[in-house]
Amino acid sequence: MLQVFSVGYWAFIGITSPVFFAGAVLVWLVTLPFDRRRVALHLYSSAWAAFYVYVNPLWRLRIHRRDRLPWRGAAVLVANHASLIDILVLFALFRPFKWVSKDEIFRVPVIGWNMRLNGYVPVVRGSGSSVRRMMERCSTLLASGAPLMMFPEGRRTSDGTLLPFKAGAFELAVRHGVPVFPIAVHGTRRALPREGLILRDHIRARVEVLAPLAPADFADAAALRDAARDAIAKALAD
Repeated sequence: MLQVFSVGYWAFIGITSPVFFAGAVLVWLVTLPFDRRRVALHLYSSAWAAFYVYVNPLWRLRIHRRDRLPWRGAAVLVANHASLIDILVLFALFRPFKWVSKDEIFRVPVIGWNMRLNGYVPVVRGSGSSVRRMMERCSTLLASGAPLMMFPEGRRTSDGTLLPFKAGAFELAVRHGVPVFPIAVHGTRRALPREGLILRDHIRARVEVLAPLAPADFADAAALRDAARDAIAKALAD
């Protein structure tokens, strides 16, 4: 039964995404003269992504402490990554951040086109030159006052274990003196593990925004990274 539902659900996304993308292009064109950071387009994209969460009868989503996230000002948001669904539920935070995501997603028709339209940041895993370009682009965004959303594990966990965090997000936070907001995403792996696209279960997903970390309170980027990972690990354990 879940196999049939999964086929129908992904087909529904495939059919409706071009319609939503047409709306995204319209939002981009209308707001282009006065919205250089494309905040309106991102919020439209957030509604598009969140729609697919809330319309799914197998899923329930709660957001805790969204109010901790600022509407204005640069920041680095870091979340654990266990499922493709994480991207949809994090969009439901409805805050004007820029995604940092693997380059393959930008090549997906419609979805990738919208990511490029939003000015999100691609990175090729394992490519030093791509990582340098990503860091430069992220520095420019932070300097302009745009928050970033990153998965510091670098990839989805295969067994639910929180992976080691890479340093890039925290080096950016230290360099620009901006807060880090750890975010714990609960429950998504049960619905859609790393392997395959068959939805597995009813879930009650939860996104929990944890207390921000100030770079000035830590000796270096490594200490900041470890504190963010410890905060997410503790939240997931609780």
